[in-house]
Amino acid sequence: MEESDDDLAEPPVQDISGAVVTFPYDRMTIERFRQVFPRARWSDERKSWFVPGKTAARRVDRWLAHEAELVAIYADNKGRDAFAFDPISSPYLEVANDLRIRTPYSRSVLKELREIPWASWDDGLHVWRVPFRSYEELRRRWSKIEQAAQGAEPEARRRRREAERDSEAGKSDRLRTAERRRRRYPVLAEDLPSVGRAVATEQYGVVIFTGVSGELVEPSKFSVVYPHMSAARDYIWASWRSATLAELIETWPARRAARSSELSRGWWQPTLAELRVARRNARSGERRKRTRDLKRR
Repeated sequence: MEESDDDLAEPPVQDISGAVVTFPYDRMTIERFRQVFPRARWSDERKSWFVPGKTAARRVDRWLAHEAELVAIYADNKGRDAFAFDPISSPYLEVANDLRIRTPYSRSVLKELREIPWASWDDGLHVWRVPFRSYEELRRRWSKIEQAAQGAEPEARRRRREAERDSEAGKSDRLRTAERRRRRYPVLAEDLPSVGRAVATEQYGVVIFTGVSGELVEPSKFSVVYPHMSAARDYIWASWRSATLAELIETWPARRAARSSELSRGWWQPTLAELRVARRNARSGERRKRTRDLKRR
């Protein structure tokens, strides 16, 4: 009886179940791995280890988690040694089973701490906790953290506010705030805006002028607030209010941007882009007003 080709063929090879493992090369780690997984085989093609078995993936995950704990413990011990050799002495740093940073609120401090590996905020203690394994990175960033924390202290903030208040910039800011509260605006005496019509201004956006007082403006005193003013021309005060959303919707936009002559007088017909910004702000203002009214009820 002759054998057929089917009789001579090798039986099909079943797929071998298992898990593929990769980790950084370290002689001691490999020894521990081979002790736990003696049947594991290295693949030069895949550059990884293969562990056979139906439960291999679960066993490998447990081993990797245990190795991560060993690495963390070793890194923490190394960080403690580094701290003992070159400690950080600061009122903002407390030493416990980890490193704890407590500072006044500062965006710069938060930015630096968020860049430190494994650093986390503790809601209960109200501190940032940094494990010793991250000490080298904390040490590298500490000068910026401490400097920002010192600048965020209440006394330092008070000194800065006083210095800014006495500076020319501080005086200009206070003058701008006072002028906005007065709701007045210098307009050319020979080219007055139409009362009740929405117009664009450089300082206050799209507004509606409500009247003209006839009082002359001193350009030398208010030019820092209203840069369109010229000492060679006469300006008088005009009162204004913010335009409502309905008024802004009804306003017809200009077909072109304002010319230099219109900019120099301080007001002009708003373009569609300027009206869109004003309408968006007006909608937000109306929503805030409705919310406040509901809370009062």
